[in-house]
Amino acid sequence: MAMVGEFLGQLTLNSGSEAKYPTVVPAKDFDADTDAARIETAINTKGVDEQTIIDILTKRSYFQRKEIAFAYEKRTKTDLVTALKKALSGSLEAVILGLMKSTAQYDASEIRESMRGLGTNEEKLIELLCSRSSSELSEIKKVYMEMFKRELSSDVKGDTSGSFANLLLALVETKRAEPSSIVDNEKIDEDARALYEAGVKKEKGTDVATWVSIMTERSVPHLQRVFQRYKSYSPYDMQESITKEVKGDLQKSFLVLVQCFENKHLYFAKRLNEAMKGKGAKEKLVSRIIVSRCEVDLMKICCEYHKHFGQTLQQTILEHTKGDYQKALLSLCGPQQDQC
Repeated sequence: MAMVGEFLGQLTLNSGSEAKYPTVVPAKDFDADTDAARIETAINTKGVDEQTIIDILTKRSYFQRKEIAFAYEKRTKTDLVTALKKALSGSLEAVILGLMKSTAQYDASEIRESMRGLGTNEEKLIELLCSRSSSELSEIKKVYMEMFKRELSSDVKGDTSGSFANLLLALVETKRAEPSSIVDNEKIDEDARALYEAGVKKEKGTDVATWVSIMTERSVPHLQRVFQRYKSYSPYDMQESITKEVKGDLQKSFLVLVQCFENKHLYFAKRLNEAMKGKGAKEKLVSRIIVSRCEVDLMKICCEYHKHFGQTLQQTILEHTKGDYQKALLSLCGPQQDQC
C-alpha cells in the first residue's frame, strides 16, 4: 500500500510528460484464440453470458482486444463489434463497444457525436477538448481525420462561435509548450500580470485573446506557477476571476482548463461524483470518463475520489448503478485496496 502511495506521489510540478496510472493493463498469459472462443460461446449462449464478456474485455488492454477481435473474425467469419452489438444492449453495450476502440478513437467518436445533428452538446465538447493534454489532442486530431475524413478544427469552427470558438480552436492547434526543467520566474511573473491586467484590472470588458494565448500555449507546470503568482496581483484566484469576468460556455471552458491544470484527476473525480448524485446515475457521463481514462489515469482518479469524498468510487458505483453495467464499471475501476 505504501509503495503504491509513493508511486502515485511521483507527479510533481516539474514532471515532463504526463505519467500514466491505468486500472486496465495488459493481461498476463494472454491467449487471443482462447478468449475469442470463450466470447463466441458467451454470445451464442441462450440469453447471452454477459459475465464472461465483461470478465474478458474489461481485463485486457486495447491492443489485446484488437487481437481478440482478429482471432474472433478468423474463427467465426463475423466481425466481433457487430456480434457484440447484436448480443448486448443499453449502457453495457456502450461500455463494451467503447472498449473496442483505442482511447484516441473513443475520444474522437465522442467529440464527433457532440457536434452531430441539431445543436451541439457544449458540455461534452468542453470536457473532451479542455481536459485532454496536447499530446492526447494531437493523436485525437489524427484519428478524427482517419475515422471521419474531416478536420477536427473545421468541425469545431462550424459548430461554435466567438471567443468560445477561438479558445477551443487554439486548444486543437496544440501549440502548448513542453514542460521545462528550468523555472523562468520572470516569465511566470509576466504571465500572471498579463492575466490580471487583461481581466480583473481592466475597467471595461476582458481581453479574452490574452487569456486564450497564455492558457493554450504555456506548459502545465508553468501555468501552475503562474496561477500561484497571480494571487499576488489579484484579490481573486484564477477560477474566481474567470467567474467574474466571462460567462456561458467560455466561462465553463476556462474553468475546466484551470481545474485540469491544477488537478486533472480531481476534476474527473468531481465530474463522476456529480453524475452519481441523487437517484440513479448519468450513465453516459460515467461511462465516458471510465472508458476513456481506464488505460490512462483512472487509478489516480479513484484515489482523488476517495480523498475528496470520503468513500471509494467503487462504493458510489455500487450505490447508483445496477446489473451487468455495474459489473463492467467495477471491473474497469479495479479492486479498491489497490488504489492508494
